[in-house]
Amino acid sequence: MRGMIAAAEPVAAEAGARVLQQGGNAVDAAIAAAFVQMIVNPQMCGLGGYALITLRLAGEPAGRTLLLDAPALAGSRTSAAMWVDHVIRPNPDGWGYFLKGKVNDMGYQAICTPGTVRGLATILARWGTIGWAQALEPAIQVADEGFMVDSQLATRWKTRSPYPEGCSVLDYIIANAEARRIYLTSDGIPYDEGQILRNPDYARTLRHLAAHGADDFYTGELAERMISDLAANAGFVTADDLAHYQVRDEAPTLSTFHGYTIASSQAPHGGPTLAAILNILEGYDLAALGHNSAAYILLVSMAMKAAFADRNRWMGDPAADDVPTNWMISKERAAEWRALIDSGTAISVDALPHGPPSTTHVCVVDAAGNCVSLTHSLGMSSGVITPGLGFMYNNSMINFNPLPGHRNSIAPGKGRTTGMAPTIVYQNDQPILVVGAPGASRIITGVLQVILNRLVFGMSPVEAVYAARFDCQGDRIVVQNRIPEYICEEIRRTHPVVRIPQSHGAISLVQAIAIDPSNGALSGASDTGNSGMALLV
Repeated sequence: MRGMIAAAEPVAAEAGARVLQQGGNAVDAAIAAAFVQMIVNPQMCGLGGYALITLRLAGEPAGRTLLLDAPALAGSRTSAAMWVDHVIRPNPDGWGYFLKGKVNDMGYQAICTPGTVRGLATILARWGTIGWAQALEPAIQVADEGFMVDSQLATRWKTRSPYPEGCSVLDYIIANAEARRIYLTSDGIPYDEGQILRNPDYARTLRHLAAHGADDFYTGELAERMISDLAANAGFVTADDLAHYQVRDEAPTLSTFHGYTIASSQAPHGGPTLAAILNILEGYDLAALGHNSAAYILLVSMAMKAAFADRNRWMGDPAADDVPTNWMISKERAAEWRALIDSGTAISVDALPHGPPSTTHVCVVDAAGNCVSLTHSLGMSSGVITPGLGFMYNNSMINFNPLPGHRNSIAPGKGRTTGMAPTIVYQNDQPILVVGAPGASRIITGVLQVILNRLVFGMSPVEAVYAARFDCQGDRIVVQNRIPEYICEEIRRTHPVVRIPQSHGAISLVQAIAIDPSNGALSGASDTGNSGMALLV
């Protein structure tokens, strides 16, 4: 047995599995899979994006879990008040702000300084065993030879935004000539399921990176081509932004839940909020309520709502703001929230629009016990492709508050809040669950429920990931359509509930691998809301 991988894209999962079969470790497999994800899921992740990894090296206890953040940072040409006159309204679904001209969402001004290339290269150099060029080779092959568009990607390209001020995934493509050339057929329509899509430009860029190293993306020929294009189109990212970009080595957020240790991401990401919810719920007998009973959904939702009340008020980039993370994840704060919940007092949550529900994720565990949980993203992409390079840039400016004076307001070099929560769960300092997801701030609530399903209700990874999910970050409890109406009716006596059309997905797309503490056996699951898979090799 070489290990296990779970990813949201089958082609990427297979690429990582092959690396494990050939003797690579979990880091090697995760990096190879991540680059393939960029090709087959081109608007959810890519060279122009950002990445976050939680890593356990074989034999290390929970307290030595590693966290490396490669965030998207606002460009040097930004300023806090530059879009004040552009604001239309927050997106009613919570995905950012609508601005005039969609300037924060689509096109060159939506782009933040990308960190994915430096992040993945750093991870591989520190903890991998294969070379940089070898890690890129599977993605180069897929880009060159093409891949079959699956039903999920085809459906995404056919889905329109419900709001005239918003963008659909196809809108980003239509707005850029290079994107249209690559991602539309000769008939000017998006590729449909079963068709083969090639991107030789992306392959050439990856070959160039393989030959010249990751630094070329930040200070070499690739950097020059990128900055020339961005500058010519009034982008905010400068040559100095690229040249001085650095990854962040962070201490993970460590918390406990009934004797388990939870290691997750740090501010400004989703880990502290995940820890805060678990702290609140630790004071209740959840199993006695029954899984997804009305009482269970209501209680867990109130814990979510409480943690998001603190998150939306206090969360920001610690490099720019004083974020009271230790207080937010303290057992004392959790006790205060339990007292408020038990009293029946209404919890008020300030609105905090967040990024679009995109991104992708990969989990890997190898035979030695190395564990990787890696989330990387473009947001939903700006649609911009520099001529000849083949990859899209992020649209992370949509994550910032366009009004000055807030913790998540725009500032040069600043990172914005995300829900990313790559997580490893330990029992007696041994990893027992590696988990993570795409899905904006619903990453937090999706990962939370898979952890509860596993630790409280003893579900297998498949059962834990498959079970119907819900989310509460404000005035409504949102539930997947598989949660029965009679359950919703009971909850509505106390709190508003909305059933969404999706029976699977929409509340993150969780990937998970469980490790049996008695014998090390691996089992895993990939969320049924997408087309991914878990592979044991």
